[in-house]
Amino acid sequence: MDQDQGEVLHHIVVVGGGAGGLELVVRLGKRLGRKKKARITLVDASRTHLWKPLLHQVAAGTLDSHADEREYFALARSKHFDFRLGRMEGLARDKKEIYLSPIVDEQGDELLPVQTIKYDQLVIALGSQTNDFGTLGAKENCIMLDSLSAAERFHQKLINRCLRAQSEKQNPGEGRFTVTIIGGGATGVELAAELHMTTKILSSYGLVNFHPEKDLKIVIVDAAPRLLQMLPERLSDAVAKELRSIAIEIHTNEKVVEVRKDGVAMASGKFIPSGIVVWAAGIKAPEFLQGIDGLETNRINQLVVNRTLQTTRDPAIFALGDCCACPQGEGQPNVPPRAQSAHQQAHCLADSLCRALQGKSLKEFRYKDHGSLVSLGNYSTVGSLMGALTSGSLFIEGTLAKWMYWSLHKHHQVAVNGWFHTWLATWAETIDSVRNPRIKLH
Repeated sequence: MDQDQGEVLHHIVVVGGGAGGLELVVRLGKRLGRKKKARITLVDASRTHLWKPLLHQVAAGTLDSHADEREYFALARSKHFDFRLGRMEGLARDKKEIYLSPIVDEQGDELLPVQTIKYDQLVIALGSQTNDFGTLGAKENCIMLDSLSAAERFHQKLINRCLRAQSEKQNPGEGRFTVTIIGGGATGVELAAELHMTTKILSSYGLVNFHPEKDLKIVIVDAAPRLLQMLPERLSDAVAKELRSIAIEIHTNEKVVEVRKDGVAMASGKFIPSGIVVWAAGIKAPEFLQGIDGLETNRINQLVVNRTLQTTRDPAIFALGDCCACPQGEGQPNVPPRAQSAHQQAHCLADSLCRALQGKSLKEFRYKDHGSLVSLGNYSTVGSLMGALTSGSLFIEGTLAKWMYWSLHKHHQVAVNGWFHTWLATWAETIDSVRNPRIKLH
């Protein structure tokens, strides 16, 4: 059981330490936890935090995850909140309790038993996972690029395949290894470009029998009529042109009906022989949230919330980020599942929870679309800025877009670590880029 010592403080529990959840507890720790106005607890199944938009770089090996991870226990101490390691598995709204499943080590020995945590206000910020839409063979034969472990597993398979080429002798064009990426959204597109860059660097390190242009084929498959369907058509066309210029094969208007051990089958009858298949299309909230203890959820398990980010059936429970279905207004789609949405919701909810302790009304969340940026590794970056310099959108590419894409990550680091520590970390990254190889080789 969760027990307090001394004075009983108002207890705010946040489940999920992703971009939104972590930024929220850091803000609440600064405004409430440090001043002992409330107790703030973060719950997460992992011990470390990595900004999710970086997963494609971890998969390609252009980012060492250990260089960017932050330890929750260390952050909790310095940012005035508590951290509890565990995976949420249940909720009792009548008792205002959540339940965490046991934690076991690699040998199956129990490290932590079932845990119960009481709350006065609960925020669920569990993010999302890949949605394979029930496609035959997808779970068994795809890597779902939605976690650090999946990104590292993909990277290991890629490196092993490139090393295996050292001992293989084949005629030109024979035995070509194919990586098929299902999903032409930002994750799929960025991964494809990053992979192409990685294999070029690998070959320059002396893999004598590995030639990226001859031995590796990168394919993107998407059911939509174009890549980056949710973004402006001009941006989509620019990305497709850049990808084709580096020999990445694109199949749009193609619905995947089965993923086999040896490749991907499509409704049109096409079949792409594949060595590695990555599923990067569609999202859904964790399965256990579906109808949890009577809360309203939608068909992809998202908790339905109102404009104050409170769940529709319990005002003491809030949700933010990809795991919530938040309305924007009548006739408009819900707030899109993007990192900028979670950042804005964390900022709004931090204000609201502080206001609630003062007996004031909660703020209503209003989403502001600042545009989108897509990085194609060292090749290019393109994007559109909404309401920036014009009343509509501004199309940008090249150096300016690259700088703005880089600044998004820094903005998140500042929100979590503060300006000074982010400045120090940036200098450390610069030094490491000179000392270390350009890609992770293990």
